[in-house]
Amino acid sequence: MVSGDNLPSKLCALILAEDSTVEATEWHLLGQEQDGSLLFSWIESSDNTIDHTKIGIYKYHSNSLKTLYVFETVQNVIQASVNSSLSLLGFVTKKSNTDENNLSDNEENILIYRVYIINLEYNNVYDFQIDSSKQIMIQFLYRKQSVLVDKRPIEKLLLLIHQECALLYQIDVNKMKNLSFINDSCLINESLVRAFIWAQWDCVHQVLYYIHYRKPIRCLVEGEEYEANESMKLSPTLSGLQFHDDLPHETVLNIPMNLPHLTAAQTTVRITYEDDTVPLRIHDSTLDLQVVSNSEGIVCICHHYLYQPVKYQNTDSLSLADDPQANVNFAYSITLLHHSCVIHCVIPGIPWSEAKKLCPMFMLHEDHHMLIFIPGLFTHLLDIGINHEPCCHIVTSSVVSNVEYVDLRLVPLCCDSNLSINLNTLDVFPITVSTAQLVETFKNQMHLDNKIAIIHYLIVHKSDIETVGELLSSFTEKPLFLGLSQLMKEFLIGSSFASVQRNLPSDACQLVNLLSVTTMLPGRDMELKTNKYCVRLSQDILWNTAMMLLSPQQRIVPYRVDLWTKLWENLMQTAKTKAKFKPSQVADKLMVSLMCYQPEALSRSSTPLSPGGVLGSSVDLSAIAVQNSRKNQMDSLPFNEFESCTASKQEHIISVNLRELSMHLLKHSLGNNTLSRQQWQSQTPIHVHAVATRYVAAQLEQSKYLCQLLCRSVNIDAKHEHEKGFVLIDNLQDDKRYLLFTLLERYYLAVESIAFPLPQGFTSFFTFLGYRTLKFETFLQYVYRNVFEMQVDVMKIIMADTNDTKQGVLQKLKLLSLLPRSRAKRLLNAWGHPVSLMFRAREHALNILSGVEGSQPRARGLQRTRTNQFGLAAFPSADRLSPLDTFLDLLTAKASLAELDFGLLVEATVTSTEEFF
Repeated sequence: MVSGDNLPSKLCALILAEDSTVEATEWHLLGQEQDGSLLFSWIESSDNTIDHTKIGIYKYHSNSLKTLYVFETVQNVIQASVNSSLSLLGFVTKKSNTDENNLSDNEENILIYRVYIINLEYNNVYDFQIDSSKQIMIQFLYRKQSVLVDKRPIEKLLLLIHQECALLYQIDVNKMKNLSFINDSCLINESLVRAFIWAQWDCVHQVLYYIHYRKPIRCLVEGEEYEANESMKLSPTLSGLQFHDDLPHETVLNIPMNLPHLTAAQTTVRITYEDDTVPLRIHDSTLDLQVVSNSEGIVCICHHYLYQPVKYQNTDSLSLADDPQANVNFAYSITLLHHSCVIHCVIPGIPWSEAKKLCPMFMLHEDHHMLIFIPGLFTHLLDIGINHEPCCHIVTSSVVSNVEYVDLRLVPLCCDSNLSINLNTLDVFPITVSTAQLVETFKNQMHLDNKIAIIHYLIVHKSDIETVGELLSSFTEKPLFLGLSQLMKEFLIGSSFASVQRNLPSDACQLVNLLSVTTMLPGRDMELKTNKYCVRLSQDILWNTAMMLLSPQQRIVPYRVDLWTKLWENLMQTAKTKAKFKPSQVADKLMVSLMCYQPEALSRSSTPLSPGGVLGSSVDLSAIAVQNSRKNQMDSLPFNEFESCTASKQEHIISVNLRELSMHLLKHSLGNNTLSRQQWQSQTPIHVHAVATRYVAAQLEQSKYLCQLLCRSVNIDAKHEHEKGFVLIDNLQDDKRYLLFTLLERYYLAVESIAFPLPQGFTSFFTFLGYRTLKFETFLQYVYRNVFEMQVDVMKIIMADTNDTKQGVLQKLKLLSLLPRSRAKRLLNAWGHPVSLMFRAREHALNILSGVEGSQPRARGLQRTRTNQFGLAAFPSADRLSPLDTFLDLLTAKASLAELDFGLLVEATVTSTEEFF
């Protein structure tokens, strides 16, 4: 559980430390400035004075409170802002028109907003003489602090009136000091926006976002049809005004918004205001929208809304006001400008009485995620980083579980990336998603996409591979889980990417973004259940997002580094990183090349080896793999890492991976846009070679580590076992052997499907494990489908283990018939059985009759004296001719006597007349 830090109690303690006779009550949050300082108002009372309102500024991290202004009476201050030098204070009050006027029975009670500014040095109050029933907010602009620049005599103040205008006031500080008060001569105003329906102030980046109506832009969403008759309609558009210290402001963003419940013509329905001060927003209750951004160029437009499905809207049922238990869809959409896409999330079936009280919180979490917290439902962790497309999204339990959801209205604080404040109680909560929480979600939820996203988050973003290993080891209790192989693939790809990212030189970092990072497909619809609700996630693509931004060349100061320049760079980068290397490219090529793969036909010298390693060095790939491997991984596999064949299949797979990856990196290493071209051109072929070599070495390393991990999960640790390989398998109990085979079968499927190399010696170990675990008919099916590879070492032990009974001989013959000819011939020569003798004799005769040069006579491995003969005699007698003589005459006519192995032919003929079963 997350406990909140109650600010009113801390603030009261600070006040009582100065004066123990006063009492402070009714604390209200009035705003937050660029440095993270919070503005509060409170009512202070004592025995000697009447109740009055105070405004102060509070710094959370230093726990210090400074009183800025003291009113003579109690005032309903709803919002305030102070300049950087703490010399000017602006505030907004909200009063009912019944407080000053006596209304008749027919007149309506209206809330009136008023704006004031105070010179704190002279306690001079200036009234803007603006009384409006529309919401009003104000905000001082902040400049960058520099010792090289003198203090400017001009202070800038934003004044925002909902649905009317946005004004920029410039306050002449020198004239104000000369007059010792503020009047109209000290103020100069400029109109920024005529009318807007929503606005938000970004105090960190000094940006004003606002929504207004304008003609639509064609084809915002890819695939959307444009109708000609819609050209006259006005559509809501989100714009961004960037303010500078010494330069004019500029419009950096214009993006059309899809807000179907809003119309250009305002209805006569009475609207209400929430008076949101953190973040500072000006809007009514019909639109809940928020822009979240950071200085790295990540900009997200978050829109929360409720709606009823069409099938309910067309019925004659009661309205939501009359039927509070009617179900509605709780939904939110997040427009990721840096990815040119929109993520939609819908939770159907929530009663209207509950849905209208839920206030989701949108905040950036760490460097690559957005956290959406919905009180009482769940926490959504969206993967929105710039390294890859958004796809690995996590749905987990609530991060704040000890507070009633009706009392929660959390908003993030800009002073710290993981702090939020509850506007209802002014409690500060640290919002984090712990590893323990994700582990609990992984074990309790059965949805595969959520499990994959958790593994991706822990490996790539948290570098916590040990926890992922524990999660995979937990599947020993349910090894038949259908998604286990998919989880292993995610582990292999994610850990390989993380290993390369950690060990790669900084000047080759651009190429890392072209590597595969996850198995999840971007843009795929998702649906999962959490608690009693169903969460549906979908994604749309935005078209021509760059056209909605002001390019770096068009800025007032071209290419000045700020939020919008980095956003433009991110757009260009994400467009290029969509061409990521896919393991399926290698898997498709291996499917063809391995069909022709014959280890006996290749020598070690002709096998394609891996080129050199790091930036032109002569270190080979195996040395890099050993160098990057874990210290405790040496001799940790339950089999010997060598193969008896002349050519290694592992080297063949590694060479294909290295070739395909190198070509992919070379193809996409040149930029197509002027902004990133210089960055991508710095990636030379040497960098391509370094990235490709390290990635392929990481593939082998992670493949070995996962195999070791699965063996340890069934309590088979090679460091503590006295035996290895086939002997170890023979010593295992049946249930333990079956569990190991089931896990390694999933492991084999995962590795083969993404074209990762297997550890040397694994294929023989896995084949013999299957031979000992499965029935022979089932084992034969695996061999038919090329899952088990019948290498010479495993075939020798299977041949020796199978008895020479009639059934055993048939089993051996079935296995030999599935082997390559040269391998089967070697095994037949070593098999001391009459059937082997007859097969070798038939092959020898076939070579002679087909014109193939016969081999030299060899020593016969089967020499026995036979006293009893049954069936047809092999030698001539007085009443019959010998078939062998006739056959030998035929062979002599085809070949010389030196090329014939008479002993083999005679012995095979004699053996064929016997019954040897």
